[in-house]
Amino acid sequence: MTGKVRKVVFPAAGLGTRFLPATKAQPKEMLPLVDKPLIQYGVEEAIHSGIQNIIIVTGRGKASIEDHFDVSFELEHLLETKKKTDLLKQVRDISDMIDVSYVRQKEALGLGHAVLRARELVGNESFAVVLSDDVIVSDIPCIRQLLDIHDFYGASVVALMEVPPEQISAYGVVDAEPVEHAGANGRLFRVRNMVEKPKAQDAPSNLAIIGRYILVPGIFQSIEAIPPGAGGEIQLTDALKHLLRSRPIYGYKFEGKRFDAGDKLGFLQATVEFALRRDDLGSGFREYLRSLQL
Repeated sequence: MTGKVRKVVFPAAGLGTRFLPATKAQPKEMLPLVDKPLIQYGVEEAIHSGIQNIIIVTGRGKASIEDHFDVSFELEHLLETKKKTDLLKQVRDISDMIDVSYVRQKEALGLGHAVLRARELVGNESFAVVLSDDVIVSDIPCIRQLLDIHDFYGASVVALMEVPPEQISAYGVVDAEPVEHAGANGRLFRVRNMVEKPKAQDAPSNLAIIGRYILVPGIFQSIEAIPPGAGGEIQLTDALKHLLRSRPIYGYKFEGKRFDAGDKLGFLQATVEFALRRDDLGSGFREYLRSLQL
């Protein structure tokens, strides 16, 4: 079954070790990019793509994610009393805009395992997956771009990005052939194979998979069928390779700019660029940056 995609899965059970000690007591998904937690950017992207059913795969120590998307009566009452209507609207919008379900991943056994934990909540229908480390700025939301391809072909679709050779070993990389598609302008590919974190000289292309997926429900059987891969984890890339034996998978080189906010340098770059885009902060921040003796 494919049909209209109504649900999006956010794997959020990882330990965030790259951001220690900041993530010792708070989830990396709740690290603020200017004044919004990382995961909220992905949730807003899903909403703007037409998906409002959010499934968050959490783990121990992730309660603040649930609190963030829940109603906060005390805070709302305080803001109402002080007549801070703009802030009140921002706080209410967070809890009003989505239907959120949670499922626990008791051990961090890999991205494939995290997706499998959402199986009962997803059911027998196609669904989206968003990795909140990847923050994407685009005129048309990245998920929406993938959904348009899925709606046409009824197949799984992964987001692709060109990556320089010195960075390619950090990604899942596709071997793919271009597909003519109305309006795609050389952006659509049919995937022939994929390799998880290849050495630069072994990479089949410079097209890397980044954290946006539209998956058909058959992916769950593929996740169950594969053995643990790198690091003893159940890798989603390995499950996609298994699925590829029986189902087509497409890759779409999305339009937009992606920030790797799971990396300290990428997080800092995203913070600067998002602050510069803000009407309330941009001009003042730009003047400050100009004043620095770099």
